[in-house]
Amino acid sequence: MKPVATRRSVLVAGAAALAAGCSKYGDEGGGGDTPPEASPTPTAPGESAQQPPAAAALAKTSDIPVGGGKVFADKKVVVTQPVQGDFKAFSAVCTHQGCTVESVSGGTINCPCHGSKYRIADATVAGGPAPRPLPPRKITVSGKSISLG
Repeated sequence: MKPVATRRSVLVAGAAALAAGCSKYGDEGGGGDTPPEASPTPTAPGESAQQPPAAAALAKTSDIPVGGGKVFADKKVVVTQPVQGDFKAFSAVCTHQGCTVESVSGGTINCPCHGSKYRIADATVAGGPAPRPLPPRKITVSGKSISLG
């Protein structure tokens, strides 16, 4: 036979639940209704706070020829250097049908699927069926290293 809850046991359980639900966060010691703020982790003298890890290098600046570029298919990015020291990055996904561009030569970024070509300076369409330029990608050039982001 199943135990039957008495009216008294139901009322006592309900009152306990109500009391627990009405207490405020932080009532234990200060009566405030806002959670305590996290304090920053102190650093010892001579130590610096941890910084997020630096982005992994994509290429060396010497890997990108002046007047040309290089496709990084695994990262879906193409990096160009239209003039000495001016590095640009664009999506390597063709705006025509989503193929990955394959090469950079003759001043253009070239898609093997349908012949679309993009200018290395700004990724605007230079030829083929592509309807719009390749979107820019953010890169950081630090010293002789190029990284995404």
